[in-house]
Amino acid sequence: MFEPYLRRWNLQPDGTVLVTPASHLLPVRTAEGEAGMLKLADNEEERYGGLVMSWWGGEGAARVLAHEPGVVLMERALSGATLRPLALDGRDDEASRIACAVAARLHAPRAAPRPAGMLDLGDWFRASLAPAAAREGGLLAEGWALVQRLLAEPQGEPVLLHGDLHHDNVLDFGPGRGWLAIDPKRVIGERSYDFANLLCNPELPTSSDPARFQRQSAVIAQAAGLEPARLLQWTCAHACLSAAWFLEDEERDEAEGELAVAALARQALGA
Repeated sequence: MFEPYLRRWNLQPDGTVLVTPASHLLPVRTAEGEAGMLKLADNEEERYGGLVMSWWGGEGAARVLAHEPGVVLMERALSGATLRPLALDGRDDEASRIACAVAARLHAPRAAPRPAGMLDLGDWFRASLAPAAAREGGLLAEGWALVQRLLAEPQGEPVLLHGDLHHDNVLDFGPGRGWLAIDPKRVIGERSYDFANLLCNPELPTSSDPARFQRQSAVIAQAAGLEPARLLQWTCAHACLSAAWFLEDEERDEAEGELAVAALARQALGA
């Protein structure tokens, strides 16, 4: 699987293969000794990650050393440290502020035109949330109605979003590089959307805690320069979208967890 790219880019394996639901990864060393991560995408969405990260040019995201469709060689975070331990160890405010600073770097204008093949944020919602709302009703239907209002009145110029900015997708790359993002999607839309996953990350066991939600929504809005209500609206919308994705995979318990976060956002909005 990895051999053609090891030969093509003159790489040496430097660890064991890692398997995720969407990719296979191999730690490597370049001919110059630099630590890298070779990633092979296993689905269509993941195939665009290298293109997005290359466009970011190592600013706010891991630096791409080489890439082609479905394959990316990027710099490696040797510590493997993510923001999740901070969020669970009394440093949630710090974790949120770090993620917001990373997002600001990703959203900054670039001179080069955006890469081809990107998706519109509205199409993302229409593909999964709209049919789930029609089928399930309830809070999903409310979420879909909210999304349509948000899309009809966007705020600011659209940016190339990360699309999956959560605590495990921001890593410490060490001195001189700091905290950087990995594993982006390929979606363009309002920048406010990118911060929602910090509040409804299903991998964070505290995401549905009301006190945590109230505190972090305020911290994120301040750190990212967002209108608090707009952040809450996009959080409700994204939590409903995430629930729809879980329902597509027949994971109803996980969907209910996301809907609990959507309910917190709706309550905070006074709806």
